[in-house]
Amino acid sequence: MDPIQKQINELEHEVISLRREFHMFPELGFAEFETAVKIEHYLRNIGLTTKRVAGTGIVSVFDSGRPGPCLMLRADMDALPIKEAGDLPYKSKNEGVMHACGHDAHIAMLLVASKVLKTNKDLFAGKIKFVFQPDEEVAGAVKMVKHGVLENPKVDAVMGLHIWSLIPSGRVCISSGVVMGGLDVFKMKVKGKGGHTGYPHEAIDPVIAAASIIQSVQAVQTREMDAQKPTVIMFGKLAGGEKSNIIPEEVYLEGTIRFLHDTDPDGPESPSNRFVRICKSVCQAHQCNCEISIEHENIPLVNDEKMAGFARKVAADVFNSPDIIDAGQYIASEDFSEYSSRIPGVFIFLGCANKDKKSDFPHHNPSFNIDEDVLTKGVELHVKGALEFLRPV
Repeated sequence: MDPIQKQINELEHEVISLRREFHMFPELGFAEFETAVKIEHYLRNIGLTTKRVAGTGIVSVFDSGRPGPCLMLRADMDALPIKEAGDLPYKSKNEGVMHACGHDAHIAMLLVASKVLKTNKDLFAGKIKFVFQPDEEVAGAVKMVKHGVLENPKVDAVMGLHIWSLIPSGRVCISSGVVMGGLDVFKMKVKGKGGHTGYPHEAIDPVIAAASIIQSVQAVQTREMDAQKPTVIMFGKLAGGEKSNIIPEEVYLEGTIRFLHDTDPDGPESPSNRFVRICKSVCQAHQCNCEISIEHENIPLVNDEKMAGFARKVAADVFNSPDIIDAGQYIASEDFSEYSSRIPGVFIFLGCANKDKKSDFPHHNPSFNIDEDVLTKGVELHVKGALEFLRPV
């Protein structure tokens, strides 16, 4: 066991305790008030200065005192509006809010990594920018960018990692190219003419138009897109009507469009513009009108080839084997893409699935939990990644 690994393993209890503390008191995006204060206290207690960015975001720059590049290490902070199931001793105490995506672990791992790196200042040249980002679930990264997180000092490269319950504990996933999907969120209002369900010929039924839309837009992903360019259109909300014998005036639909390929979001061939074209055509066929708004929430996350190669080298050292590294792509989205689209970046997936520990539930599930044995490995990926990238020449 090398000295860095030994130092990190001695902090295992600390990283687990931090993760559980953050898990018990989750907060939603841009409302991470107590979370931000705890992060600030920890960083200041180990001798680092902090700066607030975009409200609840925290940035801390650690300068080795020797010239070199600046590497940014990023963790996200926000939780989800989910009521936690189960009865863990560290179950959420904030009703209806839960860390169901692993961000509690991300905070804890980066905090402990900052502590280890602070005590190993002589091993690197350059600067490390520790970034704790709010509101990842709703594209908070772009706000951090607008507030200058990549400047002063200018960031040369960025690393991030995500606890991942789709991968067994003890394995990581590191690929170059597109690794996570782009995400567009749509809201739609289908307008018809209300009436009596006994006399549908005197009304214009938006319900049947909405049903036809849900079926018809599936042609985008099955007939219009290249099969090697995965695209998923899902409806998550459908609302309309007040009573069983009344044809409503309007029906509301909301959902997501995800895609694992680079595309011009404003071009006619984009999944979302194809979606809009079909929706409007279906409404016209049913004599309805529709209003559609689409928010381009996340662009696809692309790992830089050199950074991915560098990360694979680090992971092989951390796990003492290159055989634990898998390739993979995931249709879920991540706003880390806002950083990696501007500077070379790599996003690592750290497996935490262990059936015996019931940590194999999907992300965003009320029973989501992690295998805490992987936390020290996450810390080590941060630390050794920074030391390798900033190795003195």
